[in-house]
Amino acid sequence: MLQQKPSIGSFVDIMSTNISCVIMKKLYILAFMALFFTVCTSKAQTFDTLSVRNAVSSMMDTYPKATLQDVYKSFYQNHFGPEHFIVDTVSVRQFFMQELSEMEDTSLVIYEMTGNNGRYVRVYLAAVTDSLINANQLINAFVQSANMKNMPNQDWASEWSFIVEIILQYDIKVNNIETDAGFLFEASQKHQAVRHSKAYRDAYHPHYRIVERSIFEKELKPLIEAKGLSTPK
Repeated sequence: MLQQKPSIGSFVDIMSTNISCVIMKKLYILAFMALFFTVCTSKAQTFDTLSVRNAVSSMMDTYPKATLQDVYKSFYQNHFGPEHFIVDTVSVRQFFMQELSEMEDTSLVIYEMTGNNGRYVRVYLAAVTDSLINANQLINAFVQSANMKNMPNQDWASEWSFIVEIILQYDIKVNNIETDAGFLFEASQKHQAVRHSKAYRDAYHPHYRIVERSIFEKELKPLIEAKGLSTPK
């Protein structure tokens, strides 16, 4: 049987079909990219972009010498709280009293929230030296906080990536972004804590303990307010 040559009309139909397939594939790819962007945007919105912007901007206003490493530390503390469980409370008290006797009184605040939503609170040792609370009260609140688990649902590495993305997207002026970003990314992948940057330590001499917010509001904040300090100074 002789094979009939395709007519011009058939050729046009084949070409139209091929072109339609190419267009459909491109549309599919674009739709997938749009969906991916929407998911990422949804996650960022869930994390609350505005609160992160405000927290980082406020931190840089209060501590202009702070670096990206110090931003990491604040949000890390907000995520994890105190770094270790505490069994040896005697050593904790000894270290606390030694730090109290040696510290330089340069604290700008009595207490401040960590990160963007204050799951934990930094209570500065100045609260003790100013006689707003006593050493035992702060030590006990710190130990309670360290020995409780109050972990958020979001993965820390993902959370830190969103924080850096927000800083870059809104051009928030944070020192040492270029030099700190790499090692902090690695630290976030391993859930590692970091210390304050040297610039921060030299400028502000931070001395504080991390206290879980509900413990702070129940046991320490009323005492501080009773002495006439209702907001962080």
